[in-house]
Amino acid sequence: QVQLVESGGGLVQAGGSLRLSCVASGIGIIFSINAMGWYRQAPGKQRELVASIDRRGSTNYADSVKGRFTISRDNAKNAVYLQMNSLNPEDTAVYYCNVFPTGYFTWGQGTQVTVSS
Repeated sequence: QVQLVESGGGLVQAGGSLRLSCVASGIGIIFSINAMGWYRQAPGKQRELVASIDRRGSTNYADSVKGRFTISRDNAKNAVYLQMNSLNPEDTAVYYCNVFPTGYFTWGQGTQVTVSS
């Protein structure tokens, strides 16, 4: 059974930075052959894609985070990361990782990011 565990969130002031981590367990080689994504869900809003990275390392970003966020992966550790810089209050949300674009695996608990103004 695949388990996705996100970590690294917290409370930060506007302009600050956080680095999120996601580790997938029980996934084996499947992780390295799948594109992965970071998603977020703000209160009262639908979950949205923030960034994705394919198995070769090619990346794509939502317009709202382009130039501020960087997604990366370490296939040896079954891990995907999200470096978030220049955070603003609109980035406040619970952040999740999952396969892109299907969100195939059971969603984890996510990690809360709160940006104060």
